[in-house]
Amino acid sequence: MAARTTTRETRRAARPAEMTGPAATDVAPAAADGGTPLGRLTELRIRGLGAIDDVTLELGDGLTVVTGETGAGKTMVVTGLTLLFGGRADPGRVRANGRAGVEGRLALPADSPVWERAAEAGADPDDDGTLILARTVSAEGRSRAHLGGRSVPVGVVAELAEGLLAVHGQSDQLRLSRPAEQRRALDRYAGAPHLALLDRYREAHARWRQLAGDLDRRRGQARELAQAADVLRHGLEEIGAVAPQPGEDEELDTQARRLSDADALRAAADEARVALAGDVTGDLGEDLPQDAVAALAIAERALAGSDDPTLVMLAQDLTDAVAVVSDVAGQLATYVADLDADPARLAEVLDRRAAITALVRKYADVGEGVAGVLGWAEDARRRLDELDVSDEALEALEAARDAARAEVDDLGAQVSAGRRAAADGFAAEVGAELAGLAMRSARVSFSIDSDPAAPGAEGIDEVALLMAAHPGAPPRPVHKGASGGELSRVMLAIEVVFAGADPVPVMVFDEVDAGVGGQAAGEIGRRLARLARRHQVVVVTHLAQVAAFADTHLVVDKSPDTGAGVTATDIRAVDGEDRVRELARMLSGLADSDTGQAHARELLAVAATARRVG
Repeated sequence: MAARTTTRETRRAARPAEMTGPAATDVAPAAADGGTPLGRLTELRIRGLGAIDDVTLELGDGLTVVTGETGAGKTMVVTGLTLLFGGRADPGRVRANGRAGVEGRLALPADSPVWERAAEAGADPDDDGTLILARTVSAEGRSRAHLGGRSVPVGVVAELAEGLLAVHGQSDQLRLSRPAEQRRALDRYAGAPHLALLDRYREAHARWRQLAGDLDRRRGQARELAQAADVLRHGLEEIGAVAPQPGEDEELDTQARRLSDADALRAAADEARVALAGDVTGDLGEDLPQDAVAALAIAERALAGSDDPTLVMLAQDLTDAVAVVSDVAGQLATYVADLDADPARLAEVLDRRAAITALVRKYADVGEGVAGVLGWAEDARRRLDELDVSDEALEALEAARDAARAEVDDLGAQVSAGRRAAADGFAAEVGAELAGLAMRSARVSFSIDSDPAAPGAEGIDEVALLMAAHPGAPPRPVHKGASGGELSRVMLAIEVVFAGADPVPVMVFDEVDAGVGGQAAGEIGRRLARLARRHQVVVVTHLAQVAAFADTHLVVDKSPDTGAGVTATDIRAVDGEDRVRELARMLSGLADSDTGQAHARELLAVAATARRVG
């Protein structure tokens, strides 16, 4: 992996006719633990954001750490990632040049659901099978997003981000403190069958609420609904009395024109018939010019006796022409015979057209015609069902509501039982992780209070994650019972517990190790490395104990720009002795300290051994 400053433009895709996910072997390496690859961000370019002028990072697999002096701009990497994936655009982060931009290249397996959603948005994969995202923000706050070469709403990218990226920082600790998030975490842990059951509950709850609301509405507005139903019934009766048929208005217009112009139409058709086939009745005298059929027949006979292949072929064409002209003449004769200047029929057509026109004016929008009238009638019949306030209709609706409530009660009890069954296991696994994070005495548990009488959209339970920081301490809500550093470790422990099942390929941790040191810092590094076996993990850290576990180590350097008098930031990948020097700086503040470098080498050796052991 390398980091470099660049000004090159991101390659644009050659768009195929249909978007399909590339072969998994082309875009996503196998997970370190042998699991299914989830995908990764292979490249990230940041321009004009904070202290960063223009850098491109080629990102690798596993664990990437970002380190650097305070104020150098480490957090801009996280800000860039958040912005790229649909986060809020902050114009205050835009440099003086007036525009910030972030571009990323995603490698995803062929079965990733991201491909389908991207295709719906009109996006195409690049010619190497990756998916390119881009976001720009102006100093005025205007923002644009691109996905696979297409301009898309930022909300589309944010929707995709839910399945691509999880960012954890100090603000995300607030998210963990919310009971709704804790309940979602417990549901996730309970597994796929439980989540499927929860989906069934949500559907049943929505159906029950809809039926209950409909019943209350009909009972509370019976008079108004009955009046509205009368208006609809009157309209349906008017339409039923006329009974217009699809396309009838256009057909009546045609008939009216034909009946009104019958004499002119007959003269035109008869003249054309005579020109083609002559006077078959003998009523027109003997001075008519030769008709087309006779002329074609003479020409055909002149050629028919020849042995020349070309003339024989042309004679056959003339035979076919005689047949076609004769057929047209016959159709014209039929048309003339059927054409009748019938004043009574014309009056009937005009009356029918007037009746339909009255319906169109009353029940259809401009330009819809009979189709609009029929559409209004169909919608009116549906609305009548919703407006029915008869005793029979209300009794049927009440029975349906009660049946839906019974289903809600049954499914709610099952969901609650699933949560209670999962709570102890979840708390035990998180507690085991916390023991390794120097919180051996901490105990976590769930409080689940159920109220079957008041089912909510997510079940009948109020769920709270509790923690007792030390023996004898009463369990308290986790955000009250844990310090900032402890809350970071609780969040990390939860992520480690979920690592095997979480489908999000990229995880970002922004200084979640704040307030942590000593042995706990090394254990955080170990667990981040474990997460990185199946996820691409990016960590902004100030702890050398964490950085030592990285597969890739990026350093953010800040240097004054003497030309413009502003600060510029560069990001470089370090390894070998450069990495030792960076770790020594993080440990002692002195990159060239022999003691610091010896400690750094020791950390790297310990981390390498820990990674092999697992």
